[in-house]
Amino acid sequence: MMQELSHQMENKDLQVQLSTKQGFPEELPSLLKCIASQTIAGFDSAECSGMNYQTQLVTLPNPQEDATVGEVLEAAKLHGQVNVIFGPPPSSPVEATDCHEPHAISVSMPASPSGLHIVQTKQVLLIDKAGPTAIAGQPNQPSDSDTINSRQPKQGKFHSQPIPYGRATGGKVTDPLESQSRIPRNESQRDKRFDPFKTWSGKLERQLSNLRGKPQEPDLEANDCHGAETETLPAVDRYFDALEGPELDTLRDTEVSVLPEDKKWPFLLRFPISSFGMCLGVSSQAILWKTLAISPSMSFLHVSLTVNLVLWGISLALMATVSLIYSLKIVFFFEAVRREYHHPIRVNFFFAPWIACLFLVLGLPPSVAVNVQPAIWYVLMAPIFCLELKIYGQWMSGGQRRLSKVANPSNHLSIVGNFVGALLGASMGLKEGPIFFFAVGLAHYTVLFVTLYQRLPTNVTLPKELHPVFFLFVAAPSVACMAWAKIRGDFDYGSRMAYFIAMFLYASLAVRINFFRGFRFSLAWWAYTFPMTGASVATIKYSMEVTNVLTQSLSVGLSAISTFTVTALLLSTIIHAFILHDLFPNDISIAITQKRPKFSKKLAHLRSASSDMKDLEASLPKNNSELEL
Repeated sequence: MMQELSHQMENKDLQVQLSTKQGFPEELPSLLKCIASQTIAGFDSAECSGMNYQTQLVTLPNPQEDATVGEVLEAAKLHGQVNVIFGPPPSSPVEATDCHEPHAISVSMPASPSGLHIVQTKQVLLIDKAGPTAIAGQPNQPSDSDTINSRQPKQGKFHSQPIPYGRATGGKVTDPLESQSRIPRNESQRDKRFDPFKTWSGKLERQLSNLRGKPQEPDLEANDCHGAETETLPAVDRYFDALEGPELDTLRDTEVSVLPEDKKWPFLLRFPISSFGMCLGVSSQAILWKTLAISPSMSFLHVSLTVNLVLWGISLALMATVSLIYSLKIVFFFEAVRREYHHPIRVNFFFAPWIACLFLVLGLPPSVAVNVQPAIWYVLMAPIFCLELKIYGQWMSGGQRRLSKVANPSNHLSIVGNFVGALLGASMGLKEGPIFFFAVGLAHYTVLFVTLYQRLPTNVTLPKELHPVFFLFVAAPSVACMAWAKIRGDFDYGSRMAYFIAMFLYASLAVRINFFRGFRFSLAWWAYTFPMTGASVATIKYSMEVTNVLTQSLSVGLSAISTFTVTALLLSTIIHAFILHDLFPNDISIAITQKRPKFSKKLAHLRSASSDMKDLEASLPKNNSELEL
């Protein structure tokens, strides 16, 4: 009987081998044709690896008993089409046919190194031949190999748990590429190159973002390195060595900027302290038209105080706007403000906000200025006094900020504040305070005047773009003559001497036509405005003491020139700011490195070579067209 059973089994095996070799696959039972991996409890899906696979579970006999199956499996392994997993045999036919097979073991295929999606991955489960099913769909018969398989130790049950590569959303794992595309660009790709110039390396900005419900991950390493970098600021001589152009705002070819030059920076980072020059020009116009309206020598013009009221309102609105914007810069980009304060020219513009406030008080319309309290004068002069202690002390004590090294026409802004404050204090009836500031301003103006006239051979020649600031020579003596006249009570000889000095400087600059051409528009042009206005107001005051056709004509002429200049600059500023969008370019002057780069000569050579290549490329189409002709 046993011989007959063994003979039948050999016949079945021979049929299986012949069918396999001939390429006719045997049909599997309906339960095992194709079992999706999602229908088996505890079976990990191939999607966990970040790819979309289709998994098939197929039961085959032990390769040790069937050589044909072993050859097929070896070939499949070489081609990477299947994963062979050995597991223990099911204990009963029920377990083999149950869709929740607890003995199913799988290994997820890793992602393809080439990035291609594998369409199908077959995982083959090899069990002992004693199982209830076979390839031919018939029950397996017992054989002599049962004793061999029974001696082999049963392997434990291992269920692979691959690390999900995508995000799990609602029980499903999404594609990582799709999840990255859903992340907003401003959050996933935040430009951190501007962090060194932010307040406390961007900590305040992150706190405000958290309050708005937009949490951001802090970059501790970047903050540490940025904080260490901004602790040490460039020395004063580095600004002169690394910069050129209007107000030292152009990077030399031998330097490298610490901020990107190929993109536009944030608006607050591009907004300079020199923007307060606009406030000086407009607010001084309010003083001019107030003086034209109330001066007896100008009564023939019949100027209405309404013009003064309108100009004062415009200047107040402009002052509030510029102050608000720069206050935001102090809050969010304090490191950039620090660099502006250490800039040898920009530091003088820190007097401009307080001088503009003094102009606003002086230009108050009579209908508004009913009773101006002297406390306003003390509040406005306190920051000017503190800045003078800092700046004048550096001029005197020597070092890198001694006056002979950093002297430039912009230093007149630190002098004019004394005379404007003395004029306002004397107008309010104060005595000692105005005399104190007048004396301090006169002493330092004398030293600055001599230093700027007699520049040392070692001083760098100021570029032509700085020519507008030369008109600041006129501002100090013009305001000084009016301040002394208000302190003394009349336009005496001291006031007239200061007035004549201002008129001579005005004429010496006006006859030089080259001072007004050859450079593009910038905020530096506003340096023309309030010195011209100051000279016009001083001329009107002088015409009140010496009234004749010459003084009256000179007053009208200078007032017209001043008004035309301010109007033209205001319109140009509006056009460049809101139409051309080039009023505030990247502020290169605050983006210089602490030390000169070691490869400065090579960098200059490369930049000159690149400019030559651009010129050559621009000329190629023209040459080609000429050749064709």
